[in-house]
Amino acid sequence: MADRGRGQAGQRGGRARGAAGDRGASRGGARGDRGDRGGRRGRGRGRRGRRRGEGENEEVWHPVTKLGRLVSAGKIKSLEEIYLHSLPVKEFQIIDHFLKKKLKDEVMKIKPVQKQTRAGQRTRFKAFVVVGDEDGHLGLGVKTSKEVATAIRGAIILAKLAVIPVRRGYYANKIGEPHTIPTKISGKCGSVSIRLIPAPKGTGLVAAPAPRKLLHLAGIGDVYTASTGHTKTMGNFVKATFIAISNLYNFLTPDLWFDRPLIKNPFQEHTDFLASSKVVFEKAAKELKEDEDV
Repeated sequence: MADRGRGQAGQRGGRARGAAGDRGASRGGARGDRGDRGGRRGRGRGRRGRRRGEGENEEVWHPVTKLGRLVSAGKIKSLEEIYLHSLPVKEFQIIDHFLKKKLKDEVMKIKPVQKQTRAGQRTRFKAFVVVGDEDGHLGLGVKTSKEVATAIRGAIILAKLAVIPVRRGYYANKIGEPHTIPTKISGKCGSVSIRLIPAPKGTGLVAAPAPRKLLHLAGIGDVYTASTGHTKTMGNFVKATFIAISNLYNFLTPDLWFDRPLIKNPFQEHTDFLASSKVVFEKAAKELKEDEDV
């Protein structure tokens, strides 16, 4: 009797477990169907389309200075025209217009800086960025911000605004393309001093890693360097090298003594265009502001 009772209980338990298993399988199947549906359409919200105004005006440049208007209209053909008349560049898009395809940037250093406030220490990040086209143009930018990405982005913009022409020359005979600097030159920032010395063709860049990057982006192939001071301070080392390179055009050599014919300033030459385009520009700026308000 006891054995028969245990057998019947086992059968009932087996039926109950089997029914529960069937119900679980049906639920699992339903969830599986939903999973298939999700697999076809993708899970999560995904990309819900571009927001209004996003990506539409990324490449559109609305110049706000006289120089910007002349560049965007094609009245100025090269950066050398800007440097010849010492015109201040206040829009980085001007540099992009001429050098965007060739310009390369290099992050030299990112370091945290702190300020003591009443609430404690406020930490921000300082970025040193160098830009150059390896063909006679170099710029250095320094920017501090709460976030690293914002600091790098701001430093790139400031580096473009600070792009300078790099003077190149020969060591001895003027054969082929200029490959070195025309004369010895030095630069100083803080305790760091660096001296650049012309070198024969094939020498390469005999320099520390930091100035070597600047010289390479400037398009200089052969040069000797000698540095003194606390060169471990990367910011001062980079600034001293940039100052030395920028001083190359300040050193007058006999080949720069010839008389240059006086050329009209672009602002004088294109006075009528600037006067007529000012009205058009103000109208476009007004329409853009109304669109942003809407």
